Amino acid sequence: MTQQSVAFVGLGYIGLPTSVTMANHGVEVTGVDINEENVARINRGEVTIVEPGLETHLGKAIESGNLTATTVMPHADAYILAVPTPFAENYEGNLSYVFAAAESIAPLLVGDELVILESTSPPRSTQKMAKKILALRPDLVADGTPNPENKPVIYFAHCPERILPGNAMEELITNDRIIGGQTEEATRRATEIYATFCTGELLPTDDTTAEMAKLTENAFRDVNIAFANELGLISDNLGINVWELIELANHHPRVNILQPGPGVGGHCIAVDPWFIVAADRENSHLIRTAREVNDGKPQWVVDKTKHAVQGLEHPTVAVLGLSFKADIDDLRMSPALNIAADLAGSLPDIDVLAVEPNISALPAQLGALENVRLAELKEIESTDVVLLLVDHKEFKQLPATALKGKTIIDTKGIWR
Repeated sequence: MTQQSVAFVGLGYIGLPTSVTMANHGVEVTGVDINEENVARINRGEVTIVEPGLETHLGKAIESGNLTATTVMPHADAYILAVPTPFAENYEGNLSYVFAAAESIAPLLVGDELVILESTSPPRSTQKMAKKILALRPDLVADGTPNPENKPVIYFAHCPERILPGNAMEELITNDRIIGGQTEEATRRATEIYATFCTGELLPTDDTTAEMAKLTENAFRDVNIAFANELGLISDNLGINVWELIELANHHPRVNILQPGPGVGGHCIAVDPWFIVAADRENSHLIRTAREVNDGKPQWVVDKTKHAVQGLEHPTVAVLGLSFKADIDDLRMSPALNIAADLAGSLPDIDVLAVEPNISALPAQLGALENVRLAELKEIESTDVVLLLVDHKEFKQLPATALKGKTIIDTKGIWR
């Protein structure tokens, strides 16, 4: 494609690795973020998230001049939005961050630009983003709509990410990518951009189907995790080792049950299925039930731990892991973090040692509690209960002697 400038809006867990990857494949990228401290660090080549390999790639991108970070929205040939899309209390999608970005972009448009929503979003969010921009700029028109006055044309698309935190730098390049343009021309233009760095297949569709495809992927995973978590609840009541049960069942050639855990976290699987439920509450029974099973699992873990400390005088509980998955620092929607906060908040007479090797300070949710402190793994020797919530590599290497004489609650089955 001809050389294009790209403004990547949002430099978080998706935006920063993607911006770096694009820049290192020859694209002129300006990363835009509202966090001034993070922008300054990125321009110095300092990573702001834990992602293997990112620091090396970031340094290369900054040194080449293809990547700069700023808090001021620039003009660009293409804009890619990777901003948060949380849900509201009724599980409807909260598009306030998307609309805020759209408001910053709108005054800069002159015509012929492409605006891509990459954030995982409820169905028709790209249409709402486009409507917002065009309401602010009635002198422009979206591609594919009647244009008798020959107004400058803007192109819109939805191209959802599907990377795994902890393996982002590889999967950004190798994973297949859905390209959902509102028109064929928007799809073609977006395909050109992602083809600069994606070796996976680029799959053309429309914007609403692309939005629903990403939600469907994560809802599928959520339903399968819920099955495993429900088996865990049933097995506990029956006195069965759920890890052995699943291992035996998986010897069937057409069975592949996932592993249970303390719940489901992160900004994707814990959120996206609710967007489907909100879009069609009448027909989303299975997806809703799966969400309820997974959302209810943390309370089961809390109750299990409370039972373990009954009768102990001022017990100490080591909570191993706060992130939502192994070997990263991402605490978004983390069931482990919520479990730790619930335990400490509801049992003020216990001491909670939070062991999370990927962070250097307690998050605000725990920092406000007097009976919680960030601890080293070696300190579990002085605890009464060890509650494993995340299967970080450091915990897998823990010798059995370190657990001797303690009550163990292993929600990930690494010590089974």
